[in-house]
Amino acid sequence: MLESEHIKLRAVEPSDLELLYEWENATEIWGVSDTLTPFSRFTLGQYIETSRMDLFEAKQLRLMVDARTDDDVMVPIGAVDLFDYSPRHRRAGVGILIYDQSYRQKGYAKLALDLLIEYAFEMLELHQLYCNVAVDNEGSFRLFKKLNFEVAGIKREWSKTPAGWSDEYLMQLINNRN
Repeated sequence: MLESEHIKLRAVEPSDLELLYEWENATEIWGVSDTLTPFSRFTLGQYIETSRMDLFEAKQLRLMVDARTDDDVMVPIGAVDLFDYSPRHRRAGVGILIYDQSYRQKGYAKLALDLLIEYAFEMLELHQLYCNVAVDNEGSFRLFKKLNFEVAGIKREWSKTPAGWSDEYLMQLINNRN
């Protein structure tokens, strides 16, 4: 369920520490992740340790996105997250990062989200997923629209950016099968 011909979603491993350190401390993506301060290796190491807790305990789940290379080797290119999990309402937020520029706009994000959505709806029996997308993030907006997420509303002046206040879409995907 968490693997296709071209990608695999897998649990975070201790060997991912340096990658997570690089990704979490990349200031160019802090605006998307709502990060204001750097993460230490120690803090990320603790996160990896606690990532063994399941979604029901931690209320979040991060999976690494591995892509198959032409040499048939799997390499980590990003991560997908379920967060703000509500067992009562059977919903969770979803986020994705394809960090390596050479893997962006090649369909890997869609493949990863397809697998995550199937897992969330079929295995976890969630009723809905939601995401937050800045109105100026056209690539993410198109991606989630392709995956049948619908705009549920606009949060006005939601995020402070260097250019001023930015609006954000709230998008939902409802599983009508359960």
